[in-house]
Formats: sequence, C-alpha cells, structure tokens
Amino acid sequence: MANLTVTVEFSGGLESLFPGVEQTVTLPTTNAAGAPSTVKDLIQWLRDNALKEKPELFVSGDTVRPGILVLINDVDWELEGELEYQLQAKDNVVFISTLHGG
Repeated sequence: MANLTVTVEFSGGLESLFPGVEQTVTLPTTNAAGAPSTVKDLIQWLRDNALKEKPELFVSGDTVRPGILVLINDVDWELEGELEYQLQAKDNVVFISTLHGG
C-alpha cells in the first residue's frame, strides 16, 4: 500500500495537545473503505495516534470541534470540501484554535 505525506501544523494553543508531533504525517493513500484519504481520515489519524489527552479540545464526533479553523494549503477548508477534501502529497493542513482562555 502506498503512503501519502502531508504537513500538519497546530496553532492557537493546539500545539500543546500534540507535543512531539512531527510536522509531516504519513497516511495510507486510501482509507479502510478503499477511497482516497481525506481530511476526515487525517483528523481520525491525529486523534488515534498523536493526541495524548483531552481529545474534546480537538475533536467533536468525526470532525474538529467548533472554534478550530482548518486551512488546506492556505485556503479555508470550507472552500475545499471540508472533511471530504482528498489529500494530496505535500498538502499543508493547519489547525488553528480561535478559543483562548483568559
């Protein structure tokens, strides 16, 4: 099975949830259903493999929780198809929390 490497960045406090996560994540090019890997698969991979504690601060169900902006190659994911965006080699996915304590 071939692999797909994407760059992942965290900001706005999310970086503290993913200590030690490399900037590149390697996923299978297809998911368990045999379809091309999507942002939904990336979020699931991050939750299952990289998130050590407090998953409720990152995910809600199968998606990111409200208050987290997602950019795919510097474009709002809403313009790219959100969870269904099919990841491509060398994509850059950024997760930014807009909710801050104070």
